[in-house]
Amino acid sequence: MRTLIVLFTRDLRVHDNPALAAACANAERVVPLFVLDPTLGELSPNRSRFLHQSLADLRESLRKRGADLVIRTGEPVAETMKLAGEVQADGIALTQDVSGYARRRERRLAQECDRHRLSLRLFPGTTVVPPGEVRPSGGGGHYKVFSPYYRAWESAKWRDEATTPRKITIPDGLSTGRLPALPRGESPDALDGGESEGQRRLKTWLRHIGPYDELHDDMAADSTSRLSAYLRFGCLSPLAVANAARGHDGAGPAAFVRQLGWRDFYYQVTQAFPKISTKAYRKSGDSEWRTDQDALQHWQDGSTGVPIVDAGMRQLQAEGFMHNRARLITAAFLTKHLGLDWREGVQWFFRWLNDGDVANNSGNWQWVAGTGNDTKPYRRFNPIRQAERFDPDGVYVRRYVPELSSVSGKAVHQPWRLPDTVRAGLDYPGPLESHRDEAVWLRP
Repeated sequence: MRTLIVLFTRDLRVHDNPALAAACANAERVVPLFVLDPTLGELSPNRSRFLHQSLADLRESLRKRGADLVIRTGEPVAETMKLAGEVQADGIALTQDVSGYARRRERRLAQECDRHRLSLRLFPGTTVVPPGEVRPSGGGGHYKVFSPYYRAWESAKWRDEATTPRKITIPDGLSTGRLPALPRGESPDALDGGESEGQRRLKTWLRHIGPYDELHDDMAADSTSRLSAYLRFGCLSPLAVANAARGHDGAGPAAFVRQLGWRDFYYQVTQAFPKISTKAYRKSGDSEWRTDQDALQHWQDGSTGVPIVDAGMRQLQAEGFMHNRARLITAAFLTKHLGLDWREGVQWFFRWLNDGDVANNSGNWQWVAGTGNDTKPYRRFNPIRQAERFDPDGVYVRRYVPELSSVSGKAVHQPWRLPDTVRAGLDYPGPLESHRDEAVWLRP
């Protein structure tokens, strides 16, 4: 009787999961496995919480199909091989990923499978189009600029969605293990994890996708999908989400699909450049960062005295999420205005973001810092102009900076220009001393 292990990683779903579907089609017994790696558990309390919720939901989905999720704790390859021996597995199925950690895991697993004469099959599933499937015609290995990549991505033949298994049989007497107690996340207003919640949110989002192209930068409206964390953990299939959006006509769905193309773009960049979180993709300008722990602390705490920046940083801590426009503004403020190293921002976002992954978090930080894939590496974002354009009435700022709730209209974006008597009653700091006189963003 053929037995296969499906090692779940960032594909925590039963719908459109090619690795799971292939295992169920090619073996009489399938062992769904997730290994909790203690070395990753301390990186982000928010993501640990989201992960555990997602695993609990996946376990319930598997139980409805007659199976269960086997939970092990330890080094993933060692635990997988140990289980393979216990169940006398014939092979292992795994969804491919692009981070350095994931690729090291794949290499070690391949070596161990070869040593123990087990088959190892790798499957797509973390992106719409697998990284490396579309390449520049003139060589170069991967696309370094988004626009030509997106044209190739759009015209590529997308795979068919995998069938969702109706019944899964696991070996008799298998000890499945217990999922540890739910970790306590740091963000009180963070979204709940899991495929079921992700599917519910996707259905709701598709009813409101029409004006996405007009509203996705409207910070007050908060009209983005909020699906990023579900994509990051694979609770939702990127391909299924893209197909669902493509099923709706109009500029809004097209703009949303383009964002999924951006996500895939950074995955193929990371596959070619796995040190994207620590090493500059474009070396120019990467040695000019200054050190200012006080300024860094104010930025992290959301107390820079620049309301739109502080609002974004406070949303991050409250929700484990930040509006995309706010991510651009806060990242540009750290790197282009304060002159601090983009790697500080990468690590701070990694700590808090439910959707923080290597490819997109690090790729976007490098884009803003001018060390990555931006074709205009010296681009600057003026935070005041950004605030007045994308939060013209100050609704977003007042939502996250309650000290300014009494300030009306766009005056909230430059409280240092208010009369002294008004400013004195706000309990809100002035701009950072080290940055107070910079004309680029203080001018009206």
